[in-house]
Amino acid sequence: KGSFQFAAEKVGEGTFLAQIIKMVQEAQGSKAPVQRLVDKIAGIFVPVVMGISILTFIIWMVIGGNDAFTHALLTSVAVLVIACPCALGLATPTAIMVGVGKGAENNILIKDAESLELGHKVNAIILDKTGTITEGKPAVTDIKWDSFLDVPYASSVLLALESNSEHPLAAAVIEKLKAGGIKPTPLDHFSSLTGKGVKAKDNSGQAYFVGNSSLMSDHGITVSGVLHDHAKKWQQEAKTVVYFASNARVLAVIGIADKVKPTSKRAIEKLHNLGVAVYMLTGDNRQTAKAVANQVGIINFEAEVMPSDKASFVKKLQQQGKVVAMVGDGINDSHALAQADVSIAMGHGTDIAMDVAKITLITSDLESIPKA
Repeated sequence: KGSFQFAAEKVGEGTFLAQIIKMVQEAQGSKAPVQRLVDKIAGIFVPVVMGISILTFIIWMVIGGNDAFTHALLTSVAVLVIACPCALGLATPTAIMVGVGKGAENNILIKDAESLELGHKVNAIILDKTGTITEGKPAVTDIKWDSFLDVPYASSVLLALESNSEHPLAAAVIEKLKAGGIKPTPLDHFSSLTGKGVKAKDNSGQAYFVGNSSLMSDHGITVSGVLHDHAKKWQQEAKTVVYFASNARVLAVIGIADKVKPTSKRAIEKLHNLGVAVYMLTGDNRQTAKAVANQVGIINFEAEVMPSDKASFVKKLQQQGKVVAMVGDGINDSHALAQADVSIAMGHGTDIAMDVAKITLITSDLESIPKA
């Protein structure tokens, strides 16, 4: 969660990533639950049919008259041909092969036969907001600084803080500040606070924070009336608000916009028409989440959700008897993806999300989900 140097003790096949890839390869050779049932039936059906065929041969040899052997051979072969269990044994793997192939033609990679079989039973789907419903390319639209502030120094501290963060919103802030010719200042004791933001200290020991309103509340940091008004206005415009603060007060509020994908609303309508309940989960604030949900026609949404809470939400829906699909693209979605009955990753997402998910959409178009 901080910046660090490390020594690689395992490489190649010994790494955790290599183990995940191996598990995925094993999953690709997996059987659908219906295939296991078919195999059991075929195991009994084959010897029974062969037994009936032999019995038919014997009976016709006894009652067949002059052409007993011909009658016996023809009737026993007829039993084998008509009652042949080959169709039972071959139909399911053939259907799986065709289904997986059709998926690939439509930019849908299906890694697991069970998810292919479960897909049509899904009656609840959970969508992550950033990078799934939205384009996942956030850009800073507004920065409002506090009055009586050394803005150049504060900007360099902000850049240094965000340069150590892996969050997509941090990348947007970095891009904006670098475009303004800002250079980072050295910082110490950087740490990432999961689901809330980041903090660090400058050379004088002054602590600085960048994150959401929860982070400000946790540290008792006050927001001036002017900055609060700007933040509220941006949230109503479906923008994400990031706070930059010292120990004492908020130094700046930053408005970040992440466009909703043009196909998201259509895809959600299609899911509703299929009778699937759609839920949106996001770590963003409630006002922004509500604005995005309204844009795409989602009624059920949860805001300010911590990564660990996403998996709990999946579990809660499953306990209500729902077959749940989870769609995500980030490291923070991987636990929920693993918990879901059907897990779907966006192709542009993180490696861990794609490795955990049983279905990966090569395209970032949400209309692939109802198709899947």
